[in-house]
Amino acid sequence: MTIINLTTTIRANIETCFDLTRDIDLHKLSTKNTKEKAVAGRTSGLCERGDTITWEATHFGIKQYLTVEITAMEKPHYFEDNMLKGAFKSMRHEHRFESKNDETIMIDKFQYKVPFGILGKLFDILILKNYMTRFLKIRNGVLKEVAEKR
Repeated sequence: MTIINLTTTIRANIETCFDLTRDIDLHKLSTKNTKEKAVAGRTSGLCERGDTITWEATHFGIKQYLTVEITAMEKPHYFEDNMLKGAFKSMRHEHRFESKNDETIMIDKFQYKVPFGILGKLFDILILKNYMTRFLKIRNGVLKEVAEKR
């Protein structure tokens, strides 16, 4: 299993950061490089516990679909989504939020397993982990920029 841990400090209140992270329309904006869009389940607004979302995106030149379910939510401190269907063998993304002074500390724990045995593991080590880390950092950067302008 591969685990990516990211911490982003945002000069905005915790409620704003929590809601922006759950905002499907902002997600589309923050993933414009992969042309990501919600095509089934909840397709706009703020995701809630129990929602499913199917994302369509282009990664590595291939159109892909990823269906996730929001499986836990403790507003405004935590939510997680788990893959129901997609290219990973499994995927879980935990989003944590802590308020500190006038800032919010956003903590991502993104964990996944790759299919295809040793070839999948080699692809993960050489390419995928760096790609996913960069993807999440770009997304968090957009979220930070939007939150800090509010």
